[in-house]
Amino acid sequence: MLRVHFTAEDLARVRVAAAPDPLWELTNSVQVLATEASTLVYGEWRRLVRPGRGPVDALLAGLMPSRGYAPDFLTPALSGSPALDNAIDKVLSTPRTVLREDLASLASSTERSSPLPATTRALADGQPDALRRLGSALHVYHRRALAPHWPHIRAQVDADVAVRTRAVLDGGADGLLASFAPLLRWRPPVLVADYPVDRDVRLDGRGLLLQPSFFCHHRPVMLAELRADLTPVLVHPIQHTPGWARAREADGQGAELGALLGRTRAAILEDVVTGRTTGELAQRFGISAAAASQHTAVLRRAGLLLSMRRNKYMVHTITPTGLALLAGIPSTPPGR
Repeated sequence: MLRVHFTAEDLARVRVAAAPDPLWELTNSVQVLATEASTLVYGEWRRLVRPGRGPVDALLAGLMPSRGYAPDFLTPALSGSPALDNAIDKVLSTPRTVLREDLASLASSTERSSPLPATTRALADGQPDALRRLGSALHVYHRRALAPHWPHIRAQVDADVAVRTRAVLDGGADGLLASFAPLLRWRPPVLVADYPVDRDVRLDGRGLLLQPSFFCHHRPVMLAELRADLTPVLVHPIQHTPGWARAREADGQGAELGALLGRTRAAILEDVVTGRTTGELAQRFGISAAAASQHTAVLRRAGLLLSMRRNKYMVHTITPTGLALLAGIPSTPPGR
């Protein structure tokens, strides 16, 4: 069980990350790739990615086991929405003492059934060649396994952020933390979650960054060691759209879809850029809730918007394909 203890100052400093973290997605996806967990969500992605596995994947799998401890230095604190190159550079600039400590923890992990390979021991010594191999492996893996799907990963995280933003507007920090139920249970002043070990985290005024992650599954993740000078990060799973690994097939339909949308659907697509519920769309466009639901269903099937259920509401947000389509059609005023 994980218990995160808040003070009043911590509640005032809770934040939601506005974009996926490339390093958390990379680490979590390597772990997902090595398992058969969540087949309905990740099965098609595994089928596409696994045939291309090679030495790069073996190196990363050794550092990021599917169960138990993964070294904290692989997911350093990043600000804003950093480029992958900058994020990997930060990993490779990890002080040698931290490399040794983290990799010693990995070697002694109770989940390991074999000693660390020689390449990992060289990395613990901070050898330049070992660091270069790690940097290359991170780039190659991301290009093959994540980059083709990144627009959808970003869109799904955007949809989760829209839900959390609405929760903040409706209920402040309390409403935000309560919106994660049942994954996270807000029992003021403690946030509780299922966890592989029993752990208490005291924020002590540092606040908390809530990081949505596409490849985080089943339960949240926190770093094993929380530095006193950094804001603690809680990485949490998000909802997924079935068939997402095939979403790229919808790209490039812009002109044809634009001709088929019609005024109301085009207007709805523009309006959900910032996130709207079905009821809000019905009210804004003077249509019934059933009609709004039908329009969003058509747009969703076309890959132009995503829908996430939160309690009794369905929140709709636009996808990268939808944004690309909007860029190619005239602005449409509300109306039938």
